[in-house]
Amino acid sequence: MKKEVVIVGGGPSGLATSACLNLLSIPNVILEKEDCYNSLWKKRSYDRLKLHLAKEFCNLPHFPHPKSSPTYIPKDAFIKYVDDYVSHFKLNPLCCKYVESASYDEKTKTWRVVSKDTNTGEVDEYIAKFLVVATGENAEGYIPDVPGLETFHGSVLHSSQYKSGSKYKGDAALVVGCGNSGMEIAFDLANFGAETSISVRSAFHVVPKEVIHMGMVLLKYLPLKFVDTVVNLFRGLLYGDLGKYGIYRPKAGPFFLKATTGRSPVIDVGTISKIKSGEIHVLPEIKEIRGSKVVFSDGKSQPFDAIIFSTGYKSTANYWLKDGEHLLNKEGFPKEKFPNQWKGKNGLYFAGLARRGLAGVSMDAQNIANDIKKIFQCCCN
Repeated sequence: MKKEVVIVGGGPSGLATSACLNLLSIPNVILEKEDCYNSLWKKRSYDRLKLHLAKEFCNLPHFPHPKSSPTYIPKDAFIKYVDDYVSHFKLNPLCCKYVESASYDEKTKTWRVVSKDTNTGEVDEYIAKFLVVATGENAEGYIPDVPGLETFHGSVLHSSQYKSGSKYKGDAALVVGCGNSGMEIAFDLANFGAETSISVRSAFHVVPKEVIHMGMVLLKYLPLKFVDTVVNLFRGLLYGDLGKYGIYRPKAGPFFLKATTGRSPVIDVGTISKIKSGEIHVLPEIKEIRGSKVVFSDGKSQPFDAIIFSTGYKSTANYWLKDGEHLLNKEGFPKEKFPNQWKGKNGLYFAGLARRGLAGVSMDAQNIANDIKKIFQCCCN
C-alpha cells in the first residue's frame, strides 16, 4: 500500500512526528511492534518513575502540559498526557506491526517497508516517499557480558523489567549502573528494606533537581561554561566531597558533557542521602561472578540475591534498516552530531535519537515535518 510517510515506532518520537505531519496535512502511518503505543512508559518503566526534568522542558509539540500538573510529572500522569496527545491530534498508530526490513528503491525513489503482524503473521508492504526511524533510544535493554553471569544463583533483570522494590525486602540487591534509573532504583530498593548496593564504573555528575532546573533556565541567557561553574558550586555546597563515598565528579561540567556526549547528569531523588547514611553502599565495577558471589575490580567479593542491570539501552534500527544503515553507528544512533542528526538521505529521517530527551524529540518532529513540507512545496511548484 502507498503512503507518503511511514513512521516506524509508536513512542513519543513517532507520535510527535505524526502530529506535526497531520497539522501540515501530510498523510502518514505509524507502525508499532508492541500491542500499544508508548509501550516503554506503559509496560517497561518502574512504578515510582517521574520525569526527571521540569514539565516546561518536557512538552511534545503543540501541546503544553496542563497548568494544574505538578512540576515533575509522575509516570501515570505522563501516560495520560500522551494518551490525550494521541486523542487531540487524532493519531492512529497501527500496533503489533513488526518491521522486518526497510529498503530504498533508486528507480522509483521510494522506500519499501515490510512489516509482519505479530498476532496474525500477515505480512504487509508499504511504499513511501519518506521514512522516519522513530524506534527510540530505549528500544532494547542492554546487559553487558559479565564473566560468570550465567552461574549467578539469584535473579537477574534489566531495569526495564524492574517495577518496585517491594519484592526485594531483606534481600541483598546489587544495582549495576549509576545513571538516573540506576540511582533511583537503588533508592527505591532501600526504601523497601533491601540491603542495597550500587556498582559504579566511572565518574559522573549528580545534582539536585532544583539545581538542574536552575541551570537549564540560566542556559537560555548565559554561556554554558558559566552555568556549569554555578551548578558545580551549588553541588559542592549541598553535597560536599562525595569521593569518600566512592562517587567522583568528571572534570568536564554536566551541561558540557550533555551537549557533547549526550550523557545526562544524575538528578538526585534522595539517593545521596541514603549513601551518606550507609543505607546504600557504593561498590566498584564488577570483575566477574562466581555463583552467588560478585567479585569487584578491587578484588573484594560478596554475595547477592538479585542483580538489576541499569546499563542502558540500544537502538534497534540497525536490525531492519537496509539502506541508510551506514548513517548509523554500531549502537544504532545517527553518526551525524546534534543538531543535524535528524536528517538522513533519500527521504530518510531520525526522530528521538539525539539523546536530548523530550525537548529533543519535539525539535526532531518539527524539523522533520517542516522539511517534508518544503519538499512537497518544491515538487508542486
